[in-house]
Amino acid sequence: MNKGKTAVIVGAQWGDEGKGKIVDVLSENFSIVARYAGGHNAGHTVIIDGKKFILQLVPCGVLRLGCRSVIGNGVVLDPLAFLKEVGALRQAGVNVDGNLFVSNRAHVILPYHRMMELASENAPGRIKIGTTSRGIGPAYEDKMGRRGLRVADLLDLQLLRKHIENAVREKNMIAHALFNSEPVDADKMYAEYADAAEKIAPFVRDTAVLLNEALDKGESILFEGAQGTMLDIDHGTYPFVTSSSATSGGAVTGTGVAPNAITSVIGITKAYCTRVGEGPFPTEDKSPLGDNLRKRGNEYGAVTGRPRRTGWLDLPLLRYSGMINGTSWLVVTKLDVLDELSEIPVCVGYRIDGKKTLAVPAEACGFDKIACIYHKLPGWQTSTQGITEFERLPRAAREYLSFLEKEAGAKIGMISTGAGRDQTILLSDFAKGLKAFAKKV
Repeated sequence: MNKGKTAVIVGAQWGDEGKGKIVDVLSENFSIVARYAGGHNAGHTVIIDGKKFILQLVPCGVLRLGCRSVIGNGVVLDPLAFLKEVGALRQAGVNVDGNLFVSNRAHVILPYHRMMELASENAPGRIKIGTTSRGIGPAYEDKMGRRGLRVADLLDLQLLRKHIENAVREKNMIAHALFNSEPVDADKMYAEYADAAEKIAPFVRDTAVLLNEALDKGESILFEGAQGTMLDIDHGTYPFVTSSSATSGGAVTGTGVAPNAITSVIGITKAYCTRVGEGPFPTEDKSPLGDNLRKRGNEYGAVTGRPRRTGWLDLPLLRYSGMINGTSWLVVTKLDVLDELSEIPVCVGYRIDGKKTLAVPAEACGFDKIACIYHKLPGWQTSTQGITEFERLPRAAREYLSFLEKEAGAKIGMISTGAGRDQTILLSDFAKGLKAFAKKV
């Protein structure tokens, strides 16, 4: 039986909740940080001593000395993006060699995946999902269609050449017939990716074995999610979702640890709400108030630069997220963004066709019928930026957090009051609980 303890970090909304900073702060207590889903469309921003790091594939634990990082089998890996990120980290003085490992079972993104996604997303008559067109979805499609290329296969050059030749022939025909796209060159692709395979080889491991052996030794693991619960392929606002399991269950399938190895689930929520791309967003505020949230919160994609849609905290959504994930603790980020407001709306329920409900609709069109029921809480109109003690927060801010905690049904353990690593409040019960994860010396 595993002796080590684990925690899963999940986004409790539509992603962009500030998971990168939280993983970085908490990674001090863990031996390993393992990423379990998504691809290089997920941008995690970490600021350390004023220096900004934007990580897309590499887990945020790489920025902690003595912490190993794992890219699990549930991630889809763009080899060129991975090598570019590793190169930038090396240049910044981060020690990646010997500390960063890639699953041999992770699936690989190839140029024809980007071609297919870009063409499909722009096809006439198609419902736009708002993807980043980085090939994430088509790579997962090939994985589920049992025609994908895994990292282990990438390293077998004979198999790689055969796979590329067959796949390119098929994808070029489909893309030309459906979208009139320009073909991709199989020979050029093989040369580029054979070279990449050689550079990636030192990072490749059977990471399921690595993680389970670490647990058997009593080491602790922090599982890092990508995107958020409402973008989960099964439980999100389908079809306006990502292509992977963004919920806590994805940590099991995406890394190869057993379900009973999960000790704790930590949900990350902003003090308000944002969403990128198309799809339902019941509490979206398109007024100048929403614009002000975007400006104060710097709500632009870390990877794409796209402006995020902004709105108010949605408690029915947060409760749904807590149920799906089995959330043990909540972390509230960007509290300081609300500092200037005299009152703060919070959605406490929905009306659909005039009837009150707390249910989250399964159909995307069901969200069109939602009228939010708002409860307005007093603002504090004083700066909370950089505060590190709960008692030093303005009374109205403490009351706002207490209301959130009571209504969401999960205890708040941590509050972020700024982008920096040290601009964080750790509540006493949560801090005590973290000691159970302390690295073995």
